[in-house]
Formats: sequence, C-alpha cells, structure tokens
Amino acid sequence: MYARSTILMIFPASMDEAIAYMGEEVWPAMRDMDGCIGLSMMCDRESGKYIATSAWEDRQAMRASDQHVHPMREQMVDRFGAGVGEPEIREWEIAVLHREHATGEGACCRITWLRTDPSRADQLLDMYRTRIMPRIEQMHGFSSLSMLIDRDSGRAVGTAVFESRSALEQSRDQARMLREESTNAMDVDILDVAEMELVFAHLRVPETV
Repeated sequence: MYARSTILMIFPASMDEAIAYMGEEVWPAMRDMDGCIGLSMMCDRESGKYIATSAWEDRQAMRASDQHVHPMREQMVDRFGAGVGEPEIREWEIAVLHREHATGEGACCRITWLRTDPSRADQLLDMYRTRIMPRIEQMHGFSSLSMLIDRDSGRAVGTAVFESRSALEQSRDQARMLREESTNAMDVDILDVAEMELVFAHLRVPETV
C-alpha cells in the first residue's frame, strides 16, 4: 500500500472552510477512484499548516490518480493558499498501520519526520515495530499509529494519534525519550516534530500488524 502526502500553508482564518472543502468536494471525488483506500487531513489552526494524505492499494493506482488529484490540489492552493510557497508533495510506502480504536472528534496527533541511511530502512521498521510501537500503545489515550517510508531516500514519517489534546500533551515526555533512544540506537536523524489536530479521517487501509 502507498500514500501521497501534501503539506500546504493556508490562511488560518480559512481552515474551517478548507476542512469542509476536503470533506464535501475532495473526498467524494477521490473515494471512487480506482485503488483509493482513504484520505486524512491534519492541521495546525494557529499556523495554518495542513497535511492531507491519500492512501492507495498500490503504487500504480497512486500514480494513475495524479491526473485527477492535481487539479483539486491546485484549486485548494488558489482558494486557501497563504502564498508562502508551493505545496510539498511526497510519496510513501505504508509500512506500518495499527488501530487500537477509532478516532473521534477532538483527536490529535504527533508527527515525526526522520531520515536514516536507505540501506537501513528494514532495520528502522523492525525497531519501530518491536521497540517503539509497543511503548506508544501503552500511552494514555492512544488511538492509532502509522509509519510511512520512502526507501529510496531513507526518509520516513511516523504518526501517533491520541483521543484528545490533553492525552497528546501528557505523552510529550515519553515521546521525547523514545526519539532520543531511537537516535542513539540507530543512525537516525529527527528532521521535525509537529503536533496537529486530526480533522478528517476516512481510511479503509487494512492493518499491517
């Protein structure tokens, strides 16, 4: 399974309108595309940053969809873009996905971008599954997690979803310790960490664990 992520800065005052556009126009158009198995959106209402991620059964379906997705992306930029750069678009393999329970209103997530040597991608995923994931699952308010990876570049992004903002905040110290242990155990560079609200989640992606 594969995913395409789009990161865009929009005007914070337009965030609710952008979320509605995603649910009322983008998702209805995408869910009938061949191979589409989901769409999610995370946002930071203060900065105006949002991340939309579409999920696909295979790489071929993801690539074939771009001719239809690109115009919708351009419309999103034209309607809501803050004019601070082009959208950042990346393609990933969905390497790990696990849900403890469904998310509801008020769910929030921590997103961690990292990079390792491409030759150590499998080692990174093994460490995530065996050492990191069990500890995230024990955190208060945990809902789900995922790890997406680009094996060619060695870049990866892990997302942990919590049932509320307060649960996310309570997990900060534990998450920081896990990041420190990861960088010590492997040659991993933490590129960025963000906490965002999960505002749209329609996923039919099957569990990988």
